[in-house]
Amino acid sequence: MKKQLNKVLVANRGEIAVRIIRACHDYGVGSVAVFSDLDVDSPFVRLADEAYGLKGLQTADTYLNIDKLIAVAKRSGADAIHPGYGFLSERAEFAQAVQDAGLTWIGPDPSVIEALGDKVEARRIALRVGAPLVAGSDGPVSTGKEAVAFARQHGLPIAIKAAHGGGGRGLKVAWTMDEVAECYESAVREATAAFGRGECFIERFLDRPRHIEAQVLADRHGNVVVVGTRDCSVQRRHQKLIEEAPAPFLTIKQQENIQNAAQSICSAAGYSSAGTVEFLLGIDGSISFLEVNTRLQVEHPFRIADGLPLSISSPIPPRGHSIEFRINAEDPGRGFLPTPGQITTFQPPSGPGIRLDSGVVQGSTIPAVYDSLMAKLVVSGATREQALRRARRALTEFQINGVATVLPFHMETLSSADFLATNGFNVHTRWVETDFAATLAAAPRPDPMPAQGLIRTHLEIDGKLVSLGLPSILLGGIGPAVAGEPVTAKEDKPKPDNGDIPAPLSGTLRAFKVPDGASVRKGDLLAVLEAMKMETQVTAPRDGIVRLLTKEGEYVQAGHVILTFEPELVFQN
Repeated sequence: MKKQLNKVLVANRGEIAVRIIRACHDYGVGSVAVFSDLDVDSPFVRLADEAYGLKGLQTADTYLNIDKLIAVAKRSGADAIHPGYGFLSERAEFAQAVQDAGLTWIGPDPSVIEALGDKVEARRIALRVGAPLVAGSDGPVSTGKEAVAFARQHGLPIAIKAAHGGGGRGLKVAWTMDEVAECYESAVREATAAFGRGECFIERFLDRPRHIEAQVLADRHGNVVVVGTRDCSVQRRHQKLIEEAPAPFLTIKQQENIQNAAQSICSAAGYSSAGTVEFLLGIDGSISFLEVNTRLQVEHPFRIADGLPLSISSPIPPRGHSIEFRINAEDPGRGFLPTPGQITTFQPPSGPGIRLDSGVVQGSTIPAVYDSLMAKLVVSGATREQALRRARRALTEFQINGVATVLPFHMETLSSADFLATNGFNVHTRWVETDFAATLAAAPRPDPMPAQGLIRTHLEIDGKLVSLGLPSILLGGIGPAVAGEPVTAKEDKPKPDNGDIPAPLSGTLRAFKVPDGASVRKGDLLAVLEAMKMETQVTAPRDGIVRLLTKEGEYVQAGHVILTFEPELVFQN
């Protein structure tokens, strides 16, 4: 069969947009980038053959706006859309809208996304093919009270999970009955912000499991092939930090069970394109199906979208070993707080076995609006031991300044006996929170970010009113700040021990959990901030009466005082 695609619109940003654009060039098709006002000067915009602005800051107005994306595809002459991962990649309505517009959708069919992308329906398909499953709700739950009822019936801990998402967003684990309702509300908020839909379901949460994935490729001719496994157990907030392939320290039986279940689930669903089937491996050796990610995870299924058959028909034996390190703008010394800011130094590693997929360069700005991923470092070797040696070298060479990064965490992990399997491979999905022993120093707080994005205005040219977007940096500070991205920091160094409670990170104050003047106890939840699509809770450091000093919905810089304690801390019984 002959190649049909000619020009692909990449409906994404950052590292994955760069990878897809490069894959377009390798495949011999044109590439079209779309960008928000904050991404106007990003590397993926410059790398694409064409780029079109989406006119907005927030994801709802840009990368989640289906009408805008399809309009740009038609305007640019693109005949296909690639969604990447995150954003709209697992939204059946987007896939259907693309096909209804007469464009090729590079991904699974809408009906398959609907079936497998809905985690509840995916459970039903897994049950039909005999995949093992933990106890879960029959469908999405509607209220925190329903979540509490499930926990009382099935026991704790429970996992509250977005029904139409993935990547750890919209996923909360409740360990005590008191936190179940708040975890449910938080999961709904995160799911709505990240995926545009807030439905959540509940499963029993397996304590200390490994996270194992099977990578699947399926064509439109009925061929479904599992092309390998990965271990993704090193996570924080249920988002992966380190992945390695093939998944190490599995028995032959465990590997066969995982691959057979993945193949059966995708075949039963009529899957096509690239996909990932995820499992949990319990400490007792039991395997439990988790979910299917109905979108790109590793590579780019252009040939499948072109209708070409797979050139392989059976699982591929692994060759060598690879370890991927996700390089996030987060401070592991402050509990992996996101750190938006400007990169002043970016010196990546190189040499044998090193691959870097980066969405940033030196001088790039990391906005608070999007997630914290900057780059992915992949290190390969003939064996796991060689890959680990090369990884130590690569991480030592990698220099990033201006924002905090997880590089110090990665270095410490490579020295951990649990990860090195000195006395067995003891890493699990909550290893970072419960067993990671190293103490990492907090990084310096990033400088306040400069004005970002575009300042929009109108000019009359030959009697015609024309919309004009000017990079705010060109205005030298004389123009207004971009909404949601202040130019100057508010109070960044509160006085110690004076009762002030500063924002732990730069982000949007989503909600206060106490009214002004409330009496609180140490550990009470006071406020929720959102940055890089993740929620961070602010709790009371002591007993007292709090005063609210900012407003919900306001963007605050790290260190800005959002609450304070009254001088006289008196409770009335």
